[in-house]
Amino acid sequence: MNLVVLGLSLSSSWGNGHATTFRALLKAFAARGHDILFLERDVPWYRDHRDLPDPSFCQLRYYDDLHDLARWRSRIAAADAVIVGSYVPEGVAVARLVQDWAQGPVAFYDIDTPVTLAKLARGDFEYLSPEVIPDYDVYLSFTGGPTLDRIERDYGSPAARPLYCSVDPEAYPPLDVPKRWDLSYLGTYSPDRQPTLEKLLIEPARRCPERRFAVAGPQYPEDIDWPENVERIDHLPPADHPEFYGASRFTLNVTRADMIAAGWSPSVRIFEASACGVPILSDHWEGIETLLEPGSELLLAAGADDVLAALARDAREIGGKARERVLAEHSAAHRAAELEHHLGDAGRKSTFAGAAAATA
Repeated sequence: MNLVVLGLSLSSSWGNGHATTFRALLKAFAARGHDILFLERDVPWYRDHRDLPDPSFCQLRYYDDLHDLARWRSRIAAADAVIVGSYVPEGVAVARLVQDWAQGPVAFYDIDTPVTLAKLARGDFEYLSPEVIPDYDVYLSFTGGPTLDRIERDYGSPAARPLYCSVDPEAYPPLDVPKRWDLSYLGTYSPDRQPTLEKLLIEPARRCPERRFAVAGPQYPEDIDWPENVERIDHLPPADHPEFYGASRFTLNVTRADMIAAGWSPSVRIFEASACGVPILSDHWEGIETLLEPGSELLLAAGADDVLAALARDAREIGGKARERVLAEHSAAHRAAELEHHLGDAGRKSTFAGAAAATA
């Protein structure tokens, strides 16, 4: 398959989770024998923080604006399938161009589904609008469960399918390194995640000054009152994630409010930490038990007391079980096979619809 992907970023993981998701998925997709062109809008904040400027598994090219994107019209037209990702700058205009140019099926890959639907509900069409959804042959969603029915019913998608994030096991191996922290958290600052971070990491740190904690990720406000036993790391490139996890007795998963409300919205951090064999403490949302079994493959925490109880136990067996589950069901190779199936199915339906229209 000749695939063209227009995504937020592949070159830079700074301040976004899209890059690591695309890297794992497309590397595994290329390993299945497919050719990939990734088109990324050239913006200064990613240009200044590129940690994968020349990927080995695909072509990566940049465009300056919509006019410059037209340089790639023939490649888009000739592709067997095209994917447009969420948060692509001027995504609605990009969708209209790609849907007009492409000869094969066009998919929308929503790495932010609950956030996207909340934006649509309040009339915020930053990168997607109700008008372009029906013309995407398939809506690939980071969220599963009832949300998929809603996308088809309320927005006219011909096919909404789950495509969860995943992990490249080669990039996220277990490492035998000294434990530096009792509990860590890896994630970009988000106002709606911060109250949970306060409750599940900062408050336990205040109550247990003898324990060690770490928070890694950019964009945290300077006025946050971090306890002295919380180490701050401003940005951690993906290559350093396994060592970060390996140095943690536990790591924390914190979910955005829109994703908790929707359920069935796993963060890529769940799969990456599990692949490293590190036990996870997570907030609760509907559907989490379909991915990892609470109490056996991860631990749930509603408040500081739950966190402190977890930190008092040896949970290495939980981390080992989580790794087994993720390697069996949530590796990038599994997701690449699912993507291949979804695009192939969309292509067959698109061909059938075109033939039906021609004979009508």
